[in-house]
Amino acid sequence: MPATDLPLLLDAAQEAGDIALGYFKADPQVWDKDDEQGPVTEADLAVNAMLTDRLRGARPAYGWLSEESPDDPARLTTQRQFIVDPIDGTRAFINHSRDWAHALAVVEQGRVICGVVALPARGLTFAATQGGGATLNGQPLRVTDITTLAEAHVLTTKPNLAPQHWIGGAAPAFSKGFRSSLAYRLCLVAEGRFDAMLTLRPSWEWDIAAGALIVEEAFGTATDRRGKPLQFNNPHPQVDGVLAAGPVHAALHAALI
Repeated sequence: MPATDLPLLLDAAQEAGDIALGYFKADPQVWDKDDEQGPVTEADLAVNAMLTDRLRGARPAYGWLSEESPDDPARLTTQRQFIVDPIDGTRAFINHSRDWAHALAVVEQGRVICGVVALPARGLTFAATQGGGATLNGQPLRVTDITTLAEAHVLTTKPNLAPQHWIGGAAPAFSKGFRSSLAYRLCLVAEGRFDAMLTLRPSWEWDIAAGALIVEEAFGTATDRRGKPLQFNNPHPQVDGVLAAGPVHAALHAALI
């Protein structure tokens, strides 16, 4: 990986935040995407346009996968790819919540090698490189050492607690929390503010790529719902849910059907 990839992502995330904050709480124009894929705002599109120019201009040989760009199959033939979500948590953005993020990643051979998740409304920038550790605003991160579900505080949503997902027909009695952005949920696990995060729905790569590396570089584990390693730059850019945690990952995975 070029030594300049992380600074490139950090600079791009800073510029993305500057753009997005100009629309935040200013009631930007909103459209509903096709196929019930949720809303998109003019802020999402403005950030995506900047990221496309900035990142692809700097690394023209890299493939491109973004929530707000048409998917180009040419990315499958490239050695490395950018995988980005211009604004993860668009509904939170629309509702004037601060829990939205810019998620930027570089992937090589299916693995994330560099990632940044920035929450400009909160003044937070999470970052990681493969083998280089994870940071929040430059300070090192580490997951919690909780191992038992009874002690665990897990970021998830109500549908994930449905009985059909759990051995014995009931979710374990862990405490529960929620944040709108999947990227932010992953980073909160890496920061040690939560012990785990869980989503059992198929998850878009742009929501999770950067955050998954940040968890792993904070000495945690990020897998799909079956416990398999996450692979990125798939022809259909989704993975089979996400389970990210510190040592409690094993117990949480064992409790799932």
